[in-house]
Amino acid sequence: MHDRFETVRARVDAAARDSGRDPASISILAVSKGQPAARLREAAALGFTAFGENYVAEALPKMRELEGLALDWHFIGRLQANKTRPIATHFAWVHGVDRLDIARRLSEQRSHFAPPLNVCVQVNVLGEASKGGVAPDEVAGLLAALGPLPRLRLRGLMCMLPYGAPALQQHEGFGLLRRLRDASVADGITLDTLSMGMSNDLEAAVAEGSTILRIGTALFGARATAG
Repeated sequence: MHDRFETVRARVDAAARDSGRDPASISILAVSKGQPAARLREAAALGFTAFGENYVAEALPKMRELEGLALDWHFIGRLQANKTRPIATHFAWVHGVDRLDIARRLSEQRSHFAPPLNVCVQVNVLGEASKGGVAPDEVAGLLAALGPLPRLRLRGLMCMLPYGAPALQQHEGFGLLRRLRDASVADGITLDTLSMGMSNDLEAAVAEGSTILRIGTALFGARATAG
């Protein structure tokens, strides 16, 4: 895994230099769905502290097995109403909020003894019927509604592009998310995060301003059996 990490880091550093950005401004979120806890422990030994999971039932056993490590857990993807309580209880971040009712449940179920839950709003930047996320013209309204929720900390915007999208489409989608973030900041909403870019399109994401890259395959290889 060390070689994979070095390769990913080199790609991120090169993309940052090409875009005139500081590589330190770009975080790598290790997407660990389908990977056993032993692989996450190996990644943590290499310096990874943030892991992304898509399925609550898979994530919780890994959290228990690795509870002695200082890790941040990020939930990625669409949320179901019956899964909000364990997410609000066990995760530090949620990438993918696109409904006010779900956000309200997360806020109500987050412990007052825990820090606020960091939240990114998912935007369907290319209008794909198969993907979640709010339409670009609905972003401002949802951000305004989420702002007052007391146990959430609104951090930024998130998107996912089709696998294998051509470079022009990658820049189009990621660029739109960046402009939406910039417009929101200009309207007085504090946002510091663009969660965009994965193993196959990280260079375009970095060029368009990504602050969190969600990297799975390039770090771990093909998905293993969780456990």
